[in-house]
Amino acid sequence: MKEWRGDDIDSEDVALEPEHNEPPKGGDAHKTVAKLRAELEKALAEKQENLDGWQRSKADYVNLLRRGEEAAKAAESAGKIRAVETLLPAFDALERAKEHGDIPEGFVAIAKQLEGAFAALGFEEVGKVGEPFNPAVHEAFGQDQAESVETDDTITVVLEKGWKIGDAVIRPAKVRVAHYS
Repeated sequence: MKEWRGDDIDSEDVALEPEHNEPPKGGDAHKTVAKLRAELEKALAEKQENLDGWQRSKADYVNLLRRGEEAAKAAESAGKIRAVETLLPAFDALERAKEHGDIPEGFVAIAKQLEGAFAALGFEEVGKVGEPFNPAVHEAFGQDQAESVETDDTITVVLEKGWKIGDAVIRPAKVRVAHYS
């Protein structure tokens, strides 16, 4: 390693600038002040540009996090829906067998467990006898004579349970509807 000596420096390699606290020589005070103001304005503009860029980047990052969370929730919801749609035919078969009384008690328990699992995942059963018919969540498969005006347009028979999660209908309930004439 080379040892440094003061005489190794070439005077052309070092640029000496006057200190800013020294008064300018030769009446150049106005030029110096103008130059300093220009430098200050340039520095302030650069600072603002950097701040604006940082704020945009921060907003983009926050938006990215939010979109990521929304995508994760949507994927989770889609997975739940797909799982329940896959299990519904087996659940329906158990329900039909239960209604006809030709199912062992263990299978009744399995049907109840499946129904409980659907509820735990946030799914709600749609279609109960006596509730008003709603074409958004019920599908009419026939009409029955209503006994009164009060029972007009209500569900008389549930042929197949419907399911929804939140406001999204997974499968409408297949029902018969009372009609008063």
